[in-house]
Amino acid sequence: MEQPIRENLPLLEMDVLRTFVAIADTGNFTTAAEAVLRTPSAVSMQVKKLEDMLGVALFRRDARAVTLTHHGELLLSAARRLLALNNETVSRFIRPNMNGVVNMGAPDDIGDLVLPEVLRRFAESYPSVAVDVKIAGSDMLRRMVAEGKLDIALFNCNGDLAAGDGELLYREKLVWAGKKCGAAYTREPLPVSVWEQGCIWRSKALDALEKSGRPYRVSYLSAHHMGQRAAIRADIAVAPLARFLISDDMVELGEGHGLPDIGYYDVGLVMRAGAPAPVAAVADYVRSAVATLGKSADKAA
Repeated sequence: MEQPIRENLPLLEMDVLRTFVAIADTGNFTTAAEAVLRTPSAVSMQVKKLEDMLGVALFRRDARAVTLTHHGELLLSAARRLLALNNETVSRFIRPNMNGVVNMGAPDDIGDLVLPEVLRRFAESYPSVAVDVKIAGSDMLRRMVAEGKLDIALFNCNGDLAAGDGELLYREKLVWAGKKCGAAYTREPLPVSVWEQGCIWRSKALDALEKSGRPYRVSYLSAHHMGQRAAIRADIAVAPLARFLISDDMVELGEGHGLPDIGYYDVGLVMRAGAPAPVAAVADYVRSAVATLGKSADKAA
């Protein structure tokens, strides 16, 4: 009896899938090429090879952006799973000591806007390391690291760090934010949204108002920058925010609006003594991400 002829299916290549995911995430061939360290022409050739192998179109291309087709959306989910499995398998052999749990802390501004992308990229490189994140005030986070309750933490400060208190990563401008076309800044006394004692943004903002002689009242209290943004968008208060948090529906207010300059604040990083290799790896990823944030802020300024 003759054996049935078995047709071997083609194998998906990890490098090609990585390029495909990069294009899907960025919506741009050129940006994806930079991410995977290839030329745009090489990326285009990889996509053509993948589309020819599967016999379907994966992207819709126009002058402004690249979007996934229905078949592209189906492949994207599978591609992420395959890449994650590949990374997890390989890491067990070439990084056997990179495993465990890293307990990390961050203030909510950095935690909400920076950490998600940092942790996603970190997980791709170190899939056997889990990172648990606590969002809290800077003073509490530094205290928890000192007590051994956290392995690593980002924090906001004035830059006045003593030896052993951590390292400064970058300096950010602190500004007054108000609703676009809003009127809260014209009211007397000035309605201000801040948080409780110990918040560096609060202390710098209220100190500046005291020195300027501008009457004010704390009209809105929130532990998170999203609460400050809600007060701004409702036009019931102005608030001190990091300049990078100013969105399109807000305006930066200054001396021309009767508000004093607040100055700058610093972002620092602290690790517990004797932290193992996975903690140091997280620190490296955070340093890189914050440095990128700092460069973006410099360009915006």
